[in-house]
Amino acid sequence: MKEKVVLAYSGGLDTTAIIPWLKENYDYEVICCCIDCGQEEELDGLEERAKLSGATKLYIENIVDEFCEDYIIPCVQAGAVYENKYLLGTSMARPGIAKRLVEIARKEGATAICHGATGKGNDQIRFELGIKALAPDLKIIAAWRDDKWNMDSRESEIAYCKAHGIDLPFSADSSYSRDRNLWHISHEGLELEDPACEPNYDHLLVLGVSPEAAPEEGEYVTMTFEEGVPKSVNGKEMKVSDIIRELNRLGGKHGIGIVDIVENRVVGMKSRGVYETPGGTILMEAQQQLEELVLDRATMETKKDMGNKLAQIVYEGKWFTPLREAVCAFVSSTQKYVTGEVKFKLYKGNIIKAGTTSPYSLYSESLASFTTGDLYDHHDAEGFITLFGLPLKVRAMKLAESDK
Repeated sequence: MKEKVVLAYSGGLDTTAIIPWLKENYDYEVICCCIDCGQEEELDGLEERAKLSGATKLYIENIVDEFCEDYIIPCVQAGAVYENKYLLGTSMARPGIAKRLVEIARKEGATAICHGATGKGNDQIRFELGIKALAPDLKIIAAWRDDKWNMDSRESEIAYCKAHGIDLPFSADSSYSRDRNLWHISHEGLELEDPACEPNYDHLLVLGVSPEAAPEEGEYVTMTFEEGVPKSVNGKEMKVSDIIRELNRLGGKHGIGIVDIVENRVVGMKSRGVYETPGGTILMEAQQQLEELVLDRATMETKKDMGNKLAQIVYEGKWFTPLREAVCAFVSSTQKYVTGEVKFKLYKGNIIKAGTTSPYSLYSESLASFTTGDLYDHHDAEGFITLFGLPLKVRAMKLAESDK
């Protein structure tokens, strides 16, 4: 009996070419697995394509709700943003995909998992670290790094497929390299490879429009949260995945969440990409809007540090680690009182606050107003400033003495 390999399969040209390549070079029985993270790609006909290419079977696994609840929400609660701009759309999806690939491998009794990530990108790291953490005994085959892989273009992959009896309507035309899921879509390639070039947004955007093309009239949106989890949009209660879908619709309409970034990849090079994250940008801003009202200063400061740390952990593919669990445990403990309602206006790429309420608000109007209340005496500030500024005063005095 042949050994089995589970192939992370998208139905695209790369992973389709890998099927006969695995059979020819490793004599494996190929089990394809397509993981649905909300990419909304056409999945009809995928099984026929996989089997036509030589696969024994195809699993189509929907993990959209798991993706939202187990990966997106912890990152939103942490405010995890990589290098101040990237909302981790691709990075967050990879551990869930790796986890499901391992589950299918165990179910099938496979001895290996294969992926089609290139040797220059971050995804090879994310997939392989996830698999190593969950199934250290499984062999990992990275086709693009394999010495037996000699295809270096779409044309060569199409020719290889045809030589193996696979004549599918793949185009040799180059376009943007994209990755899409419920949270975002990324774009790389073409004019984006030159940082001096402005993105061709009319040609590039998929989830929405540019701010210039957005409606001239803004739109108000109201959201509610319970313990850091979004519960409703404009009065309609929904599960998290449906909330993100609705926010994607609203945000795309108003040109929200378009980011052009030159980022530092884990493998050491810089890469330039454009990310569309309309719903995610709104959700993270709404979460922060509510936290401003209910979290104390010290917690917010530490949480910001933990958010940056989590962003790095997720970007580098280290989800299944004790450090990630510890950071998320801290963040989760801060969400107990993140309950309330936020209102904001979407207008030409902007999210404009329009009011926030919470039963756990730490804001006191009597304290914050310019009138003197019972809890605060202006004279108390004098002693506080004396002690707070004492190190500065002592240093200045000592410097003055040394200059004499």
